[in-house]
Amino acid sequence: MKLLPLVLALIAAPALFAQQPAATPAAGQATPSPSTNIPMWRATLPGGTYSVALRSIVSVSTHEYVVDGAARVTEVNIDTTGAALARFYFIEPNTIAAPAGFGAATVEKAQQLLQEGVQRTGQEDVWKKVVKSYPTTTHTRTVEYRFGSKETLLKLFESAEGAFRLQRNTVFKGE
Repeated sequence: MKLLPLVLALIAAPALFAQQPAATPAAGQATPSPSTNIPMWRATLPGGTYSVALRSIVSVSTHEYVVDGAARVTEVNIDTTGAALARFYFIEPNTIAAPAGFGAATVEKAQQLLQEGVQRTGQEDVWKKVVKSYPTTTHTRTVEYRFGSKETLLKLFESAEGAFRLQRNTVFKGE
């Protein structure tokens, strides 16, 4: 009788030691996740990265408007079924269309001097970033990216709109 538990313990012992514990990732390493095959649109920009599942996009739009008569904004919006709206924009001074000749040259010279002054004061980077003044310009549930050129912004629109229309994985790399 006393021999039976001892025999069972000896038979089960090799099976218990044959099991190895699951490997744990080292500190700082990400746990590998199973790969997915969800069509995505991704924009990698200096201000961050925006990724969205194409099935979640409801619309991709672009438009221009003038703010307080001082700045012209070209904007691309990506609306999704989620709570956040992605807003990409380029902002430039709203210049007056001066008459040909002396007037046009004067406006161009004034813009050049203004830009030089901004560079000398070290404020150039501020002009390129999204700036919010709480609570006036706080956009709840809005992810914003500011572009340095209108051409790059319009390329982003073409990329997002094409990915949305064709439901094809796309990566856009901006300036």
